[in-house]
Amino acid sequence: MLPNGPRGRVSKSAWLLCTVDRPDTMKHITFHLDFISPYAYLAFEQLPEALKGISYSATYRPVLFAGMLKHHGQLGPAEIAGKREWSYRQVMWLAHSLNIPMQMPASHPFNPLPLLRLAIACHAGATGEANRYVCETIFRHVWRGGQDAGSVERIEALAAQLSPAYDVQSDGVKNSLKNNTAEAIALGVFGVPSLTVDNKVFWGLDALPMLRAYLLKASWFQSGDWERASQVGSGISRVKT
Repeated sequence: MLPNGPRGRVSKSAWLLCTVDRPDTMKHITFHLDFISPYAYLAFEQLPEALKGISYSATYRPVLFAGMLKHHGQLGPAEIAGKREWSYRQVMWLAHSLNIPMQMPASHPFNPLPLLRLAIACHAGATGEANRYVCETIFRHVWRGGQDAGSVERIEALAAQLSPAYDVQSDGVKNSLKNNTAEAIALGVFGVPSLTVDNKVFWGLDALPMLRAYLLKASWFQSGDWERASQVGSGISRVKT
């Protein structure tokens, strides 16, 4: 059982580190996230349960999903008619099936930059990371209550609650977010949520069971199939217009 902090809240250190008696096998996970993504919210909430009993440490890195889409010349799911509605229905169903409280915000998509910068500004180390408590608070600001996630008044109240260590509008914070996004793209991250470990990218909520299997050293990962996936040839390429 995870130790509790004030008022029954799970402590920040417990959120960061979940261990069993095998410190020599501990892996480090980097969770790349954007608060605009409902799938990132669900994966964030589900991560402790999905990896229960496994020794691991985790850091959380805010990235700009829109920057990844621009890099790859793609539209986001919420920008494609039909896919937008399906995505919203699916995430609400997934939240229901996983027993995770969730309500769609008043409007979506919205500009996530103020929230991403706030998360980074709250980290005393100024490393581009964000701790789990801050991420949890911001995710729930967006995905619980059905309110306007981009409301200036609500974001100001959120900032007052979180008391960032740095100026949210500082060049240092802005550059950290840009660097996080660029570094994630360089690692092969193309969407959120993405969890990276040992230079492997596990993308999406539905990749959590696969990540668990990897951390448990499932034999499939030594079969060569992971590597062979990148060797499949492309039979046709569409010209972008």
